[in-house]
Amino acid sequence: MAEDAFEAVVGAHHAEIRRYLLRITARGSDADDLSQETFLRAFRAYRALPPGSNVRAWLFAIATNLGRNHFRAQGRRRRAYAAAALEMRPDAPDRADGQVLAGETRERLERVITGLPAKQRLAFIMRKMHELEYSEIGASLSCSEESARAHVYQALRKVRRGLDGHLPIEMESRP
Repeated sequence: MAEDAFEAVVGAHHAEIRRYLLRITARGSDADDLSQETFLRAFRAYRALPPGSNVRAWLFAIATNLGRNHFRAQGRRRRAYAAAALEMRPDAPDRADGQVLAGETRERLERVITGLPAKQRLAFIMRKMHELEYSEIGASLSCSEESARAHVYQALRKVRRGLDGHLPIEMESRP
C-alpha cells in the first residue's frame, strides 16, 4: 500500500524536482543522479512522514540538501547555479518576440543571483522559477513562512538594485 502511494508521489513530483536539481547542478546527469537519490531517500522515510504533511515541500527540502552537498563535494562555484536557473524557467514561453536577455543584462543577472546569500538565492529560485508557496519554501529551507517571505523580498530588492531597474524576468513588486 505504501509503495503504491509513494509511486503516486513520484509521478506527481518527479519532473519538477528534476528541473529544480538541473537548475542547481547545471548538468543533466547530475540532476538525474540527485533526483534518483532524492526519491530514494524519500522512499526510505516515507512511512515515517506524518499524515497531512506537505509532501512537495518535503521533497524540495531533500533535493535542496542534496544539491548543497553536491556543490560542497564538487567544489563548484555558485555561478553555474544561477546560469542554469536563468536557462530553464519551466513555464516561460518562447521569447521569439525579442525579449531574450541581452548578454550584458544576463551576465549582470547571473552575478547578482550568485552574489545572494544561499537561503535568499534558493528562496528566490523556488518562488520565481518554481512558483512554490511561501509555506513550501519555508519547509524546504527549514525556516518559517515569514522568514521565507523575507528571504524572497530581500533577494528581489538585491536583484532590482543589481540590475538598476532593468528587470529581464517577471518580478512583481510584492514577493
